[in-house]
Amino acid sequence: MAITFQKAGLDNAAQVPLDAEVQRTDEELLVRYRRTGDRNLFSELVHRYERELYNYLCRYLGHAEMAEDVFQATFLLVHKKCQQFEEGRRFRPWLYAVATNAAIDAQRRNKRHRAVSLDRVGGRDDDDSAKLVDLLVSDDPDPIAQASRLESGEWVQRALDELSDQMRSVVHLVYYQGLKYREAADALNIPVGTVKSRLHAAIQKLNDYWNETHAD
Repeated sequence: MAITFQKAGLDNAAQVPLDAEVQRTDEELLVRYRRTGDRNLFSELVHRYERELYNYLCRYLGHAEMAEDVFQATFLLVHKKCQQFEEGRRFRPWLYAVATNAAIDAQRRNKRHRAVSLDRVGGRDDDDSAKLVDLLVSDDPDPIAQASRLESGEWVQRALDELSDQMRSVVHLVYYQGLKYREAADALNIPVGTVKSRLHAAIQKLNDYWNETHAD
């Protein structure tokens, strides 16, 4: 069964949720799609996640064109693997698992690892070792303040190059996509404890790098 789909602005059919489908959960849409092959059901899933997932891939890959390709590849894989989706499982972590693996494969094929556009960097916290301190959020319109934020953003990009793919994936899923520890663990097929330990290690590494590069 062949299927085609597009992101926002490329296919009007994928833009307007069907009244009959908008009340269904993601899981119900996917299960019903694999039973019926109704492309409208699949289009609704694409519509629900097109902006969120594309933005995630842009941040992860640091390259809009590559993110577009991986977005398309992700939903092609969802189509191909929908028979493997277990009823009772949550769709969103499963989708992010597919997308993250597709992004890693794309990076390997292109033999490059682009800087990840994160706006946050880690900070130690006695109660929660995975809490990130936001360095870049400010309402100050002063151009000097804006320049300072830009410099911090460039530093974050350099710092994230120091992280492994494993650490970076966890940071993206938990802090940018808002997945809970359990959901991130399901997406990456690792224990919850491993999610927490990778976050802790990532934050520690970012703090160490900050201290090294900002020493007086």
